[in-house]
Amino acid sequence: MSDSNTTHFTNPSTFILLGIPGLEAAHVWISIPFCTMYVIAVLGNFTILFIVKTEKSLHEPMYYFLCMLAITDLVLSTSILPKTLSIFWFNSREIDFSACLTQMYFLHCFLLTESGIFVAMAFDRYVAICDPLRHSTILTNPLVAKIGLGVALRGGMLVVPFILVARRWPYCRTNIIPHSYCEHMAMVKLACAEIHVSNYYSLSVVICAFGLDIIFIALSYTQIVRAIFNLPTKDARLKTCETCGSHLCAILAFYIPCLFSALMYRFGKNIALHFHVLIASVYLLMPPMLNPIIYGVRTKQIRDRLIRLFTHKGA
Repeated sequence: MSDSNTTHFTNPSTFILLGIPGLEAAHVWISIPFCTMYVIAVLGNFTILFIVKTEKSLHEPMYYFLCMLAITDLVLSTSILPKTLSIFWFNSREIDFSACLTQMYFLHCFLLTESGIFVAMAFDRYVAICDPLRHSTILTNPLVAKIGLGVALRGGMLVVPFILVARRWPYCRTNIIPHSYCEHMAMVKLACAEIHVSNYYSLSVVICAFGLDIIFIALSYTQIVRAIFNLPTKDARLKTCETCGSHLCAILAFYIPCLFSALMYRFGKNIALHFHVLIASVYLLMPPMLNPIIYGVRTKQIRDRLIRLFTHKGA
């Protein structure tokens, strides 16, 4: 193994993932919170899917988008954590070149998809609050399905160039990736090729996709806040704010860690590598874990259905 890691080569058949570089001795301990977050994410998101499927009163656009978010979170967390845990528990560091590219594709595709779903959910809240009488006629089931398909296609198509370029790069320095999963920026640093085009494209995707998504969400909530302040009573304003609270908490749980990790990659040259990798891993696990908790606690319809589910079983 050591010889293959030090010799010069092109297009390796496998990569070596180091996990958390510099913290190899603590991998087993680090795996405990990682595994806990993943279990909560899986149980929580499957619970959301089950409740929405079985409760007919929740067959509305808001909850359809919530199901899309739950599926996205399940794929996003599952795309990285099983391999990460195999590194932590069994020192299984090798990953096939094609498997590495596949992991990278699913990771970045579903990050973009999740961002798009938040925009769709903001649009749903905008219509529900600013034009409630036309909500059911505007956001019909076919339109919701088209929005979901469009969001998924956008994520998939924007990430394809990453994979095609990464597949053609020569990797003549090393096949060791100092990370716990196949992240695009980590692979870029291994390539023995001109990577400026790839860097410019990745930056344009971040600006055009995530940037525009944040702008659309901000515009939606500007109109929502304006509509809330025009409501006649304080109780009506508070009730309307509650309907947006879960969505806003989920948005903050997604974008703040994502932005923090991206800024660290761009400007945190003096930050320890193991801290980079830890943050990059945690920010992919936090939203899938927190989203079902946020919606389960703050959304009355889901909270009441959960209580009925467990009290019925208890009885």
